[in-house]
Amino acid sequence: MKNRLFAAAALLCCAASLQAKDIKIAHVYDKTGALEAYAKQTQTGLMLGLEYATGGTMQVNGNKLVVIEKDNQGKPDVAKAQLAAAFADDKADIAVGPTSSGAALAMLPVAEEYKKILLVEPAVADAITGDKWNRYIFRTGRNSSQDAIANAVALDKAGVTIATMAQDTAFGRDGVKAFKEALKKAKLVHEEYLPGNTTDFTAGAQRLFDSLKGKPGRKIIFIIWAGGNPFKIADLDPKRYGIEIATGGNILPAMTAYKNFPGMEGAAYYYFAIPKNPANNWLVTEHYKRFKNPPDFFTAGGMAAGMALVEALKKTAGNTNTEKLIAAMEGMSFDTPKGKMTFRKEDHQAMQSMYHFKIKVDPAFPWGVPELVREIKPEEMTIPIRNKR
Repeated sequence: MKNRLFAAAALLCCAASLQAKDIKIAHVYDKTGALEAYAKQTQTGLMLGLEYATGGTMQVNGNKLVVIEKDNQGKPDVAKAQLAAAFADDKADIAVGPTSSGAALAMLPVAEEYKKILLVEPAVADAITGDKWNRYIFRTGRNSSQDAIANAVALDKAGVTIATMAQDTAFGRDGVKAFKEALKKAKLVHEEYLPGNTTDFTAGAQRLFDSLKGKPGRKIIFIIWAGGNPFKIADLDPKRYGIEIATGGNILPAMTAYKNFPGMEGAAYYYFAIPKNPANNWLVTEHYKRFKNPPDFFTAGGMAAGMALVEALKKTAGNTNTEKLIAAMEGMSFDTPKGKMTFRKEDHQAMQSMYHFKIKVDPAFPWGVPELVREIKPEEMTIPIRNKR
């Protein structure tokens, strides 16, 4: 009898082990290149998100989560090849990334070709969940419209005149387009597009100043920029024309420049001291414990991606069949360090809160501190559905 029981237990054990498998997650991101600082944060956040959502086991339904890292170097052609290799050679079940929008756009058709999900985090171009989108694409990262519309909500008041300064890229132009469409009360009088590597802002600044000087009421230059230091424009003294600078949130090192602009307003995707929820409390506590500093902008995004993946896999009981995952993820709400996010069914864009802030100078921090004015809820932002499918 004992032998029979032992044999039965052994069979059950073997059956369970046969059912369990590694779930392979390819993280294709800008590990090196111009956006390396952002990418490293995303990787840290992704691993923390998987850890938090699985209670530290790194398993879903007995299946081990295995993360495969790929460096696309910020280059679209490399990103495309790396994702294809992840699906074809590494047999990845699902992919996450990348950092740059150009790399992301190159990767979208690969996900469609292999019929595997690409969870985009943190690339922001609207086209990713817009006219270049396909049904295998989901995004936890905010898009340019969410960034821009949140800032429009924060700045859109009667009697305000605005000019925009942005990089001449998909990121910059998408952002300005969405910002402009969202303005209802303020008046937009000029759009200035400059090369992404601009260091001398003199000519652009003069065109911006000329468009605003002499206008009645509040005058604002709203900046949409990634990397570099667009705040050098302040060295050209816009204050002499009564012109303010405004911009969205950024990573903490970039916000050291914000210290020069006390009272500056804008809308941020994330700042570690703003959201109050269990996931963010855990993230802040653990990040301080492990890295001796607070989590940043893209760390929270990476964690959101990890938590979304685990929630989806829990819904499918660990099944990585793409159609089952799509069915689970469309319309799915999930916890993140920012609170609840929901994947919109129409384009798989995560609907999420943004934060209207005002900069405060605090000697305890090397950056300008974004103090919360108010949370801008998803329902307050009309985010266009731009896909054509």
